[in-house]
Amino acid sequence: MEEIVHLTKDLIRFRSVHSNPDAIKACADFIENYLQKHELEYQRCEHNGIPSIVALPRPGFAPLLLMSHFDVVHGADELFDPYEKEGMLFGRGSLDDKYAVALSLVLFKEHCNRLKKQNKHQKDLPFGIILTGDEETGGEWGAKETLKGIRSDFCIALDGGDVGRIIIREKGILRLRLISKGRAAHGSRPWLGENAIEKLIADYGVVQTFFQEQQPDHWHRTLNLGWIKGGESSNQVPDQAEAILDIRYIETDNPDELIQKIRKSIKSELLVEEKEPLFEGGQSPYLNFLLKIAKDSRLDFEHGASDARFLANHDIKGIVWGADGDFTAHARNEHINIDSLYRLYHILDEFMQRTAEVSVKA
Repeated sequence: MEEIVHLTKDLIRFRSVHSNPDAIKACADFIENYLQKHELEYQRCEHNGIPSIVALPRPGFAPLLLMSHFDVVHGADELFDPYEKEGMLFGRGSLDDKYAVALSLVLFKEHCNRLKKQNKHQKDLPFGIILTGDEETGGEWGAKETLKGIRSDFCIALDGGDVGRIIIREKGILRLRLISKGRAAHGSRPWLGENAIEKLIADYGVVQTFFQEQQPDHWHRTLNLGWIKGGESSNQVPDQAEAILDIRYIETDNPDELIQKIRKSIKSELLVEEKEPLFEGGQSPYLNFLLKIAKDSRLDFEHGASDARFLANHDIKGIVWGADGDFTAHARNEHINIDSLYRLYHILDEFMQRTAEVSVKA
């Protein structure tokens, strides 16, 4: 089990952020070296410069899949220097999502070693792994492309939840850009101009009226004003202002209708920057079988999004699951609770072993 922690530390040291593609590729090289060292068969894919690594029982097929990613969000230099303290492993990507990459690699290696002792081969494995390099920027060239070449009955995206919570629903994503235009003038004569920032603020107030619902569990659509820009100088009436809105929607929302309603209600121009589906895992005999092993785990939902949303495009049932990290993903104190990592590994180990021994009809 210590190998998983050490391997996670090695992965954290790679500054594999979107603005550093060389580090993302170097991290992929490191993963490749691990697979080569242990004589495991794999394929390295690259789409639009984004590397992904796939190790399957047979080309293009695995009854079960483990999916995770090795890219991370930005962080201060010290966050890429991992350390342990009081049973926790700290560092950028410790929770999101390099522990999952390490766990997947070790689990895959260990099961292959067991098969070798039985005079069997990798093709006899019940599962495969997918490791991608762009989940944090949308997954378009990682999971979305890589899954096109894979058939599977059930996927566990190790990228959310915790040992006690198996995620079967995640919200969809809308990212909208508001562009407001005005007329420039000197700041001492504002009546001669038309303030684009003020117009933008007014329109944002209108947009907020579409997000009034409040529930204790917050399972409703939400709005976040994540980015705003306008003006060149304090003594000038700004003639342009922009804002980016991050909207998360649920299964009862129609995102296209919502966009049209907002567009008709505001004066600013509205552009759709991103529209991603929500994730609904659905029922599966594999999930039922997993729940018999993970007896202390319950089904739940998550407000964030992951690459699991691409599974439905390929008719693959699945869940989002993971180790415990006290909701610190992307935070300065990002960490993973090491005991939960071990518990997750043992559950998955038993799940894969027992799945290979019995017939689970998808």
